[in-house]
Amino acid sequence: MTSTPGLDVRVEDHVGWIVLNRPRQKNAFTGEMLRAWAEAYRAFQADDQVRAVVVTGAGDAFCAGADLADLGRSRTPLGSRRLMTEHVHPVAMAAEDLAKPLIAAVNGAAVGAGMDMALMCDYRIASERARFSEGYVRVGLVPGDGGCHYLPRIVGRSRALRLLWTGEFVDADQALAWGLADETCPHDRLAVRAREFAGTLAARPPVAVGLIKRAVRAGEHADLRTSLDLIASHQAVVQSTADSAEALAAFAGRRPARYLGE
Repeated sequence: MTSTPGLDVRVEDHVGWIVLNRPRQKNAFTGEMLRAWAEAYRAFQADDQVRAVVVTGAGDAFCAGADLADLGRSRTPLGSRRLMTEHVHPVAMAAEDLAKPLIAAVNGAAVGAGMDMALMCDYRIASERARFSEGYVRVGLVPGDGGCHYLPRIVGRSRALRLLWTGEFVDADQALAWGLADETCPHDRLAVRAREFAGTLAARPPVAVGLIKRAVRAGEHADLRTSLDLIASHQAVVQSTADSAEALAAFAGRRPARYLGE
């Protein structure tokens, strides 16, 4: 789990941090950054000391999408498809496999694939300066990083189509009203709020937190009976853990719980 030019990766107090750090380029990502980004998600998933993950940007932008100077359009359909499937999409797949809370701290503009990178997170905290745009259509493209998948599930089909068709910008207040952002905060408190929220989740029993996320994700594609059957199995697993016994003991003893993730 290492940083790479343009992408800083670190762990603090059971929270994994991914900071896009190309402020002069509005944190537009390169191929090297994409590889490191996907690998960071995989590493955080494998590290039992990491219990929540935050993604944010340096400077005044969250992410302006792909750096076209590095990831420019391919001259062939096959090359274009490979660019998506072999470089861009692994980040989305690694995020999908992350059974830990994934939080986007959106500090500024999130445009095109940059917006999609925020959408694939479980929870979005937006600075008052945050702005969102599915800007692909403005350059004659379709959303290439999951926007057509995530956005309708978050804001509904008609609003999603409006944003995808027009490429218009949505400010933090409108994003909150539409559910595109889950909460907003003053710009200078964004990092503090993200750290606070991630810390709250990291203090919960990690096995239960992970299974809750898996159950919610599975429930998006299943009927009620299937969801209830799955959660019955999850409940049996959770109740067998030391953390479950610790939670009950801490509750009875009116003391903070100390979870080990087992």
